[in-house]
Amino acid sequence: MIKGSAFAKINLALVVGPVRPDGLHEVATIIQRVDLSDTVSLERAKALAVEGFAGDTLVRSALEKIAADCGIAPCWRARIDKRIPVAAGLGGGSSDAATAIRLACELLDRPPAPERVHEIAAGLGVDVAFFLDPAPKLATGTGTTLQPVDLPQDYTVLLLLPHGEAKNSTAEVYSRFDGQAGFDQRRALVVEIAAAGEAADLAALPPNDLARSPHSPRLRELGAFRAEVSGAGPAVYGLFHEREVAERAAAEVQSLGRTWLATPAW
Repeated sequence: MIKGSAFAKINLALVVGPVRPDGLHEVATIIQRVDLSDTVSLERAKALAVEGFAGDTLVRSALEKIAADCGIAPCWRARIDKRIPVAAGLGGGSSDAATAIRLACELLDRPPAPERVHEIAAGLGVDVAFFLDPAPKLATGTGTTLQPVDLPQDYTVLLLLPHGEAKNSTAEVYSRFDGQAGFDQRRALVVEIAAAGEAADLAALPPNDLARSPHSPRLRELGAFRAEVSGAGPAVYGLFHEREVAERAAAEVQSLGRTWLATPAW
């Protein structure tokens, strides 16, 4: 049996344009891994089985698609040990699937070419493709154009999952979004800051177009230099220059929901 860490993600920025002729939205987002993680284990077996998380669909689908592409039966047993909260905007399911894909390729005598692996992952979802490779990334177009970027990593992340808040499906959230003026300018700002590399000013990124939270201003009051919803939410993150300040903020907001302290991860 082999194992891999499946990291969570936050969207350092997410700006969304109007609906395109193909029915999708143009976006610009910067996606950063953080070291809150699930563990995915995989071994050869007589038939496909996924254990540890009854709500899984993506890991099973990922393994079925890799096997089908190779012309073999999906004879693996996978186990998912969950730590990332489900349906929170942190990408846990997508990260689990990407990790399962990487592990399956390690166990295959003749794995698909890297370009084909990326196509399979992208077919499962944009975030699955993001998690295949390390480094934060700028995602543009419909989110499928991924460009690695070199950004500051010297901060602590406070994650807050508010009590009683449930995530609608990402597709539903996007379907309700009808755009707002100034998308081109916001997209240009995201691209410009991503291109600045280690000198990037993350605090200057525009707010999340897709979701807002009343808890973001509270995290800024407690010392976060940036606080936003991740993806379609409901998880909220705050970025802190000093871990001690993040720890004090976590104590202040612990009554609002579940909290985790994390750091950027590659």
